[in-house]
Amino acid sequence: MNQGFGSESPRAHAQTEHRKPARYLVVIDSGGVAIARLFLDTREQVAEFDAATEEAAQMTAGLVPARGAGGAEWDRALEGHSAAERGAAEVYTLAV
Repeated sequence: MNQGFGSESPRAHAQTEHRKPARYLVVIDSGGVAIARLFLDTREQVAEFDAATEEAAQMTAGLVPARGAGGAEWDRALEGHSAAERGAAEVYTLAV
């Protein structure tokens, strides 16, 4: 009999499949502001944030970026960006 006293017991945790780790970090200009976009190895975007954050600096520390994201593999992922923005993008391959 529940009289509303105490706290409710937590429900059983439903085990779900974890998302794959991000493989690429693309730093790209978007209307004059640099943004960082995280992608899976399938080029599916999983996050987007300001490239000036400490997190972006930590993720790219010690990594050498590839210049430009103009390849066909980036067409769908970066379709909202101009050719100039894509050409100037920095693509970091993250250690998994």
